[in-house]
Amino acid sequence: MARNRFFVDTIGEEVVLTGDEFRHARNVLRLREGSEITLLDGSGAEYAAVVAKVERNALVAHVLSRREGTREPETDVLLLVGALKGDKTEFVVQKATELGAGEIGVFSSEYCAAYMNENKLERLNRVAREAAKQCMRGKAPAVVCFGSLEEALGHAEGYRNKLFACEFAEESEKDPGKAEGSCALVVGSEGGFSKAEAELARAHGFAMVSLGKRILRAETAAIALLSVVLYGLGELK
Repeated sequence: MARNRFFVDTIGEEVVLTGDEFRHARNVLRLREGSEITLLDGSGAEYAAVVAKVERNALVAHVLSRREGTREPETDVLLLVGALKGDKTEFVVQKATELGAGEIGVFSSEYCAAYMNENKLERLNRVAREAAKQCMRGKAPAVVCFGSLEEALGHAEGYRNKLFACEFAEESEKDPGKAEGSCALVVGSEGGFSKAEAELARAHGFAMVSLGKRILRAETAAIALLSVVLYGLGELK
């Protein structure tokens, strides 16, 4: 499959690229008629296609074949992270996508100093799509937003393992490197969590986990916990 990859809404015998995907194809990659590309519809499948025509505002491609992608994780892992200041949330979304997160949730909490809005959420989903293309995934994890920690915790209902990274946890109640089955992971914002929020997580079935004796930056903690879990699940081997 060609490395030039594009997400589209639907796949037929003929596909038209417009908007950002078209501008990237024409202005950055400078694709021409006859160029080979890969189309992605978000299902995990990959479609080999060839550029048939490049117009002023659109690119037309003919689909040649379909195959199932091989780079999607076998185990569902949800990463829930407190909204971070600056572009740190984008960094977490990008790296979590590369590592193999199935879904990413961003929430507000008691000590959270950042905020989310529709424009930021749209930007985060765009970051996830670009990261998915870069690491050759067949689908991008959805990025969703929650107005409170409790909403985020409720979204994790049904996951087999629920892990809550807490800086004041003296030891891990469950070993994140030995999880089996679906996992929901929670990491706070720069301000961390309050004792009341930790108890709320317990009430939702989450186990407290420690990430060692050093205090990690929020973005480091998110990627570290996700990496340990995915390695234990065999996704990074």
